[in-house]
Amino acid sequence: MKTYVGLAIADGMFAKNCRINRCELKVEEVRGLAAQAESICNPTHATSLTALKARYGIEIAVPAQAPKVALGVGDSVIVMSVRGLPRETREFTPEEIAKATFEFGIWTVTE
Repeated sequence: MKTYVGLAIADGMFAKNCRINRCELKVEEVRGLAAQAESICNPTHATSLTALKARYGIEIAVPAQAPKVALGVGDSVIVMSVRGLPRETREFTPEEIAKATFEFGIWTVTE
C-alpha cells in the first residue's frame, strides 16, 4: 500500500474498474500523512505548493517532472485542492494566499 500526495487526480491513475473511497481530511491530518507520502505534484504548480507551505506549514516536494501513477488496491492519494489563487505561474502575495481556500481529501482504492 502506497500513499501519494498531489494537487489533483486524473482518471488514468485508476484501474478501468475499481472502487474508490474519498474522505475529507483536516489540515492536521494532512500534515502527518503528507510527510510520509510520495509527491506526484506537477512542477508547474510549485507556486501553489509555496502558498500551501506559507498558509499551513505543509511542505511538499516538487519532482523534476510529474510522475505517472497507477493506483492499486489499498493505495491512496491525498488531494489538496486550492481555489482562489490566480492561474498565472508566479509568486503569490500574502493577501492572495490569505484569500485562497484549501480543501483536503484522501482517495483510496478499495477494490
